[in-house]
Amino acid sequence: MTLKEMRAALAAKRAAGRAKMTELKALETKAARTAEDDAKVTALNAELDGLEAECDALTIKIAADEKTQDRERAFAAGRAAAGDAGRVNEPDPVRTHGFRHIAEFARSVRNAALGNGTDPRLHGPQMEGAQPATFNSGQGAGGEGFLVPPDYSKEVWDLALSDVDLLGMIEPEPTASNAIIKPKDTTTPWGSVGVQAYWAAEASEYTPSEAQIGADLITLNKMFAFVPATDEILSDAPMLRNRLTVQAGRAIRWKSSDSILWGTGAGQPTGVQSSGSLIVVAKDAGQVAATVSVSNLSNMLAHVLRRGGKKPIWLVNQDVLPQLIPLQIGNYPVWIPINAGLQASPWDGFILGYPVIFTEHAQTLGTQGDITLFNPDGYFGAVKQGGVEFAESMHLYFDQGLTAFRWTFRFAGMPYLTKPIAPAKGATSKSHFVTLATRA
Repeated sequence: MTLKEMRAALAAKRAAGRAKMTELKALETKAARTAEDDAKVTALNAELDGLEAECDALTIKIAADEKTQDRERAFAAGRAAAGDAGRVNEPDPVRTHGFRHIAEFARSVRNAALGNGTDPRLHGPQMEGAQPATFNSGQGAGGEGFLVPPDYSKEVWDLALSDVDLLGMIEPEPTASNAIIKPKDTTTPWGSVGVQAYWAAEASEYTPSEAQIGADLITLNKMFAFVPATDEILSDAPMLRNRLTVQAGRAIRWKSSDSILWGTGAGQPTGVQSSGSLIVVAKDAGQVAATVSVSNLSNMLAHVLRRGGKKPIWLVNQDVLPQLIPLQIGNYPVWIPINAGLQASPWDGFILGYPVIFTEHAQTLGTQGDITLFNPDGYFGAVKQGGVEFAESMHLYFDQGLTAFRWTFRFAGMPYLTKPIAPAKGATSKSHFVTLATRA
């Protein structure tokens, strides 16, 4: 089996696995399962085990063959093979489609859109026997465009998924589909529903309990990154690469992260601030407008749900900083800035022991959302895997001598909880997300 055939077989097996997982989830969440359903669940699990093993074996074989090909190319770099005229010598043409950098790719897309000929590399991997796999005939402003080579697409994603902003913090799951099933379980170990544990006397009858697991079908929302470039920039490869990676990645990161806090759920992710799981802590009695107190912060900390592997993070507007600096508990400051020895830290200090990020996603001082305790473990996100689309138009900005490049991404997100959790003891509800009410 050739490398190309193995890749195709791996993709087919993964697609089959996704289909069987969807079928399995539907059966597992079925309200009244029959014996036939149980048998089907067992059979599907066995089939999935087999597919998983086959995928693992193919992945190992593909990696070995790719290593062999890389070695052959490395030691034959000085010799041009027959039929290689005009081909860029890349370590992995499958991942770059033969383009030396994203600027060269962008210029080829532009020329194709203007009718100046289609670069054969836009048809997909420049490998022997490769078929046009990533070319779409409807290029231009209104068409499907050209899929970006994987390595250059990854550059934008690496910037968009930076761990210093919310999109990277929630670690969204990749999916090949435009919709994803999200498991739903809002039970607690101390609650009266869901799986229960009981003390049992000798020879006593066991008391059954049932898992309360459901699922939500979430559709990925489409988002655009629109990057204009002058004719001069089009001829300047380093500057064009900056526009198409750094600036596109920054725009995607900002828009996606903002939706995690403020998304309405209508054509965009459901944000924390519009979620039923959000706890809004009331201001102090008689509190002066546009202020922050120690009791505000301690009350917020009392409500945050700290289950999971990540620590909650304070998301704070920088307008709040003058309020934080004077706050003390005894002789200890409430806000502790990062000292010289921790300058490489992504945090902007600590409030009551938890890290702080001063961010423009937060509202101005005195408004709900100026301070939010955010636990990344409480937010579910999904991104389209390998589904980056790229299109170009010279018409929108024709009078300004600009060409517009468009990236299309898909992202979905929502909090895991639909409402705050009641505690095992006491009356202080808990949630992954806690904010301070408006102080007006």
